[in-house]
This record gives sequence, structure tokens and C-alpha cells, in this order.
Amino acid sequence: MSQFVFIKNLLAVFALSVLISACSSSRKSSGRVDGPPPSLSKPTPEKKKPEEKKETAKAPFNVPAFAKDVKKPVYNIALFAPLYLDSAFAGSNDIPGRTMPRYVLPGLEFYEGAQLALDSLQQQGYSLKVNVYDSKARQSVGSLIRSKALDGIDLIIGAVANPELKELSDFAREKEINFVSATFPNDAGINNNPFLFISNSTLKTHCEALHNYVQEAFANKNIVLFRRNTTFESRLAADFKNSYDKMESNKKSRIREVVWNEGTTPEEISKYLLTDKPNIIIVTALDEAGAKSLMKKLSVSATTYPLQIFGMPTWDVFKLKEPELKGLQVYYTSPYYNDRTDNYSRYIHDYFRKTYKARPSDMAFKGFDLTYYFVRLLKNNGVYFNGAVGTAPRVITNFNFQPVYLKDGENTPSYFENKNIFVIQKGDSADTKMNK
Repeated sequence: MSQFVFIKNLLAVFALSVLISACSSSRKSSGRVDGPPPSLSKPTPEKKKPEEKKETAKAPFNVPAFAKDVKKPVYNIALFAPLYLDSAFAGSNDIPGRTMPRYVLPGLEFYEGAQLALDSLQQQGYSLKVNVYDSKARQSVGSLIRSKALDGIDLIIGAVANPELKELSDFAREKEINFVSATFPNDAGINNNPFLFISNSTLKTHCEALHNYVQEAFANKNIVLFRRNTTFESRLAADFKNSYDKMESNKKSRIREVVWNEGTTPEEISKYLLTDKPNIIIVTALDEAGAKSLMKKLSVSATTYPLQIFGMPTWDVFKLKEPELKGLQVYYTSPYYNDRTDNYSRYIHDYFRKTYKARPSDMAFKGFDLTYYFVRLLKNNGVYFNGAVGTAPRVITNFNFQPVYLKDGENTPSYFENKNIFVIQKGDSADTKMNK
């Protein structure tokens, strides 16, 4: 990517407060209908009818704010991205070494995608005031909140991690502002904020979706879950067990759990495999070294036992180039899939090619997709669009935001989470989506 075209855009971000305005008009019609002439006879007094008690409309998701119809001529939006401007420029407009640091690019491309969405919405007549903030600037999120710089915001979109995620979530809950966590795959311990949207689904959601997929996709199967003896992987295994217990189906197959380590031999692994059924292998390792170590052990049995290996969302970046891994059928889960053939994706691709002489990354598509999706909800449904989020049309990918209740008996969501999980098969040149 052309580094210096990016630099030009970065400099503008320091004081970016984009006022997007458009003229709109509304016309009210009124008419008068002549009624019958008044009666000259003395009217008969009407008997008073007992007053009917009107039922109070129930607020969506039992959150009083969500029942409010708040629409504005101009909406105020805060966009947060990790741009690292202070580090990248080191007190001047020149980048040390004249090379853009790699750690800057994900946040920068997210911002570029979001800005492109805002430009597109501007052309459609949206009236927005957008403030862009560097979540890794010297002026912290906490100081922005204390200075009241974020007061009056109608929507927050943030590609942030902790501690910024928790700070923005607490602020959003207090001020009753919808906050979209765009990229962090975790709830950061948040369990009481119905104004929070988690776009990058939690691992618990991935486990449930993967379990349901393998149970439904294979009629006759041998499901074996391989985990290491760690607290983290034990918790993931428990999530799969909980999904099994919740699933109501007389065709579901039990999950056999195997604890493995580097000393586990291929012969020991083969004891859990069958020759007459598809062996559905679920691997809870998130790290590449651990995942590939187990796959190499499994590859020894691949010629004898039919194997389908399913892994975690972190596997999307793995390159299976090792000779032992050739020919293995390997799958992973993802909350985001883009084959880049739709009109929006082609528009983004053409813009980046013309402007930067480069291809946009997934972060650019996500920035565009989420910004367009939620700002359109804001414009069409008002500040509290939460009741309509389940029916909002897609932009690029399919989102399925559902309320999450972390505590038994809760009436108010802990947060909203994207429950749409894709199962994707890894390929030599391109990955393939397996489910809708």
C-alpha cells in the first residue's frame, strides 16, 4: 500500500470532526371535511362508560430507554480506532525510517473503510457529525470521558480492546448510548450493559455454533474432542458439553473427550477413531504450534480413518503448507465471511485500487460494513434502534445480533452479540464457506 497516501489521511485524523449535512424537507397535508348540520333538539346525556385501562407498552428487551422514539436532524457519532498517531509520527509529520509501522495498518484500514461508508451515506442525504478518535493516543479514553468530550454522542463504533472497551462500555451504559464493539472477540467481563453490541463473537458462541453444525451436518459420526490439560481449553470443552446438553435432538451423537500433550503418540490417538464412520475431530487449541502439532499426529491416521478436523476462529490465518498436512480436510469458524463479489465489496476494492494502488484488507471491509449497517439503523429507527436490530438488512456479511442473558432469570440483556457463525473449509488458494 502507498505509505504516503496513508500519511496524508492520518494527518487529517488529528482534528477530524466531519460535519455531513444534507437538506431535507417534509410537507404536511391537511384537509377539512364538512359534517352534518348541528341538531336543534336537546341532546340526550350520554352515560359515562367505565374507563378502559390502557396497557403500558412493554419496552423492547425490558430496557426503558429502548421504548423511546428519539430521532434527530443530525446524529453525532464517535468512531474509535487504534491509529497510534503519537507513536508513528514521534512528534513530527515524518515517519521514522519513512516506513509505516505494521501495527498501525489494521486500525488505519478500519478507519478508511468506515470513512468510505460515511462518504457513501453522505451522498444519500444522511446528516451526521462524526468525530474520529485515536484509541491509542496520549489523550486516553478515560480523559476524553472526564472532559465530557463524548457527551451528546448518539452512537459509538470502536475497534478497541481492553482497557478502552471497558471504559467505553461503562460510559455507554451510564449515558444510555449504543456502543458497537467492532473487532474484539471477548465480552471483557462485561455482564450488565444492554447498550453494548459485540460484533466479533465470543469463543463460547463459536463453540455452540460449531457443535450444532457437526451434529446436524453428519448423520452418522464419531465426534472426538481433543484438548490439552489447561484451564482455558478445559473451559472450551465445557462449552461444547453445554451445547450438547442444550441440544434437543434424538440424532445427536455424544462427544468423546481426549486430553493430549506433545508426548501423545499417533497410535494412542488412533484408538479413538473408527473406520466405518466419519471421524469429526474438534480441536480446542487456538495457537498455531499446538494445532499443527496435533494435526501432524492425526495425519498419520488419515489414510486409514476418514477425518474431518474442526478448529477455532484463530485458524483463519494458518497456512497449511507442511507436507504432513497436505490433503487434510480442515475447517474453522468465523463471524465474518466475504467472498468479495457483492456490489459494496467491489466498490471498496475499486476505491482502494485507485486511491492506494493496493487491495483492501478484511479490516477495511469490516470498517465499511459495520459503520454502514449501524448508521443506517440509526437514521431509519432513531437513537434507540435496538428493537429493529434483528431485522436490519445486510450490507456485506450477515449479522445476527441477539440478546445475551448471562445470569439465570435475567429480564435485561447482558449485551447483544452477533450469533451468526460461518463454518469455513481451508483451501490451498481460497477458503470455502460450508454453511449459509
